[in-house]
Order: sequence, then C-alpha cells, then structure tokens
Amino acid sequence: MRQRRLMNEINVVPYIDVMLVLLVIFMVTAPMIQTGSVDLPSVGKSQQPPAAPLEIMIKADQSLVLRDRAKGAQEVAVTRAELPARLKEAQAKNPQQPVLIAGDKSVKYEAVLSVMDELQRAQVTKIGLLVQPGK
Repeated sequence: MRQRRLMNEINVVPYIDVMLVLLVIFMVTAPMIQTGSVDLPSVGKSQQPPAAPLEIMIKADQSLVLRDRAKGAQEVAVTRAELPARLKEAQAKNPQQPVLIAGDKSVKYEAVLSVMDELQRAQVTKIGLLVQPGK
C-alpha cells in the first residue's frame, strides 16, 4: 500500500469565478446607483446692492479723467499727483468700492500699468480693467 502525500497547493479557480461574478454584478448595478444631491437653502437678494464703480479714464493724450458712477457719472479731470487724494476722498464712505481703469486703445500699456501701480500704492484693493466686449 502506498501512502498518499498531502497536497499543499490552493486551488484558486473557484475564487476567480466568484470574483468575476461579483465584477459583473457591480458593473451592472453601478449605473443604477443614485448619487446624493444637496438641497441648498435659498435666500433673498442681498441687503446691500453692489457699489457703483469709480472709473479712471486714460485718454489718448495720457490725460486722466475720474468718473464716479455713484454720484451721477460726472467727469473730473485729475493729474497723477492728485489721483490718490481724490480716490481716498471718493472711497471715504465705501472703501470696498471698485476702481476700474479704462485706457484708450492707443495708449501704451506702460501708462495703464503706472496708473495701476499708483492705485496699489494708495491701498486701493479692488482694481479692474474696463474693456469693450468683442463681437
């Protein structure tokens, strides 16, 4: 009589079959799962309307004109030296009032940047460039 030897190998074929069945089940059910959606609360309009901006216009001859939209869009010619004082005076009531720079198309880029630099030195926080929308 021969003695039987023990086999120390694991038969993995049934495990592979089970894994393939589970993979098919997950592939079929995954598109049917509803994703969670969040119902956000709604509020009315904000209490404070956005502030009308201050506009600094740089004309073709590099002269500066300050226009305050909050005060009826009146235009005031200013020099570079008096620009920070005029802005601080205009922003005394609302320091978060945005300032827009409208440079003429023919003005050099350097002139627009120098005005922007003066505004940043005067601690003006909200500075933007005014452009005309394209067609």
